[in-house]
Amino acid sequence: MSGYTSAGGKLVTPLTVFLAALVLVAGGLLAVRFIYGIGAVTNINDGYTWGIWVVIDIVIGTAFACGGFAMALLVYVFNRGQYHPLVRPALLASLFGYTLGGVAVMFDLGRYWNFWHIMWPGKGQPNSVMFEVAVCIAAYIVVMWIEFAPAFLERFGKRGLRQRLNKVLFLFIALGVLLPAMHQSSLGTMMVVFGHQLHGLWQTQLLPLLFLVSAIAMGFSIVVFDATIAAEGFKRPRETTILGQMSVVLRWTLVLFLVVRFADLALHGKLNLIFVGDFLSLMFLIETALFVLPIAILFTAAGRRSARLLFVSGISMLLAGSLYRLDAYLIAFNPGDQSTYFPSLPEILVTVGIFAFEILAYIVFARSLPVLHRIEPANATPAE
Repeated sequence: MSGYTSAGGKLVTPLTVFLAALVLVAGGLLAVRFIYGIGAVTNINDGYTWGIWVVIDIVIGTAFACGGFAMALLVYVFNRGQYHPLVRPALLASLFGYTLGGVAVMFDLGRYWNFWHIMWPGKGQPNSVMFEVAVCIAAYIVVMWIEFAPAFLERFGKRGLRQRLNKVLFLFIALGVLLPAMHQSSLGTMMVVFGHQLHGLWQTQLLPLLFLVSAIAMGFSIVVFDATIAAEGFKRPRETTILGQMSVVLRWTLVLFLVVRFADLALHGKLNLIFVGDFLSLMFLIETALFVLPIAILFTAAGRRSARLLFVSGISMLLAGSLYRLDAYLIAFNPGDQSTYFPSLPEILVTVGIFAFEILAYIVFARSLPVLHRIEPANATPAE
């Protein structure tokens, strides 16, 4: 018998109708974008050649979608099999986050009809970090759909096909660890090349490492967030015990991030920039506070035993990682040509619509497919 089950329940609810309405609004705005051009709906310009569609949907969105990567790293690389029940729900969230992030690239490309060039020998630029990011994300999307295929095969009773797939699934799991590690670090590399155009509190040769470590931390945090929301939304027992155990890994990942970041600032004589008192130093302090809060919670036994505090720590880390990426890519970035950028309302609505589609798709799949692991009464933790 499979260790996973569907949540069941109605697909048409006030929440799913509301989410579908947001998706339709975004779809209408994207129709305008593809008919009249990207300038008709966005405020991007020659100085800021990417806006929130790239930063939120891809740079931040793929980090939100690192739950599958983080759990694969923990379960399959570090052999922590006790966390296996969290793998498939994390993989589902990652699946939609990356797939829609990959689709969102098309929205931001001026000449979107040339997107196939990255896959065609002779057209790609293998020495480009953007090429590496694009290829790795595209390949990882394919890998995740294959990793998630057992859920479909279980749902439709294809036991023989599932057994054959299981024999080679370890290859795709290995790729599922390698590919996100490559492109998450490369998202940091993309900002290294901007040199002095990126403020000193964020610019460092260690950006690839910092982006990778923070993505892993965000992956563990989104697992905590998803498990908590699923328990509430699908009326399931909370999984405080297993999440509390996993949070030990999260806290040390956060410690590593802060140690590396502050050591780098000290080594290059940039600590004084923290206390300048301007807007960017304030953003840095807010980031740091958001990173420190989950550490303070998770280093206490009470924090690891409390479903509420675990959820707060997860939210804080997700906000911290999001703000770190938003600062590095937009707020602390200055192209130096007097260009300014603030997202237009259509940009914001399209971004909201993409996230709405992710949530809607997650609900549909979780209610229809064996995604959520079966919880034995002995493992369940009463709600606080």
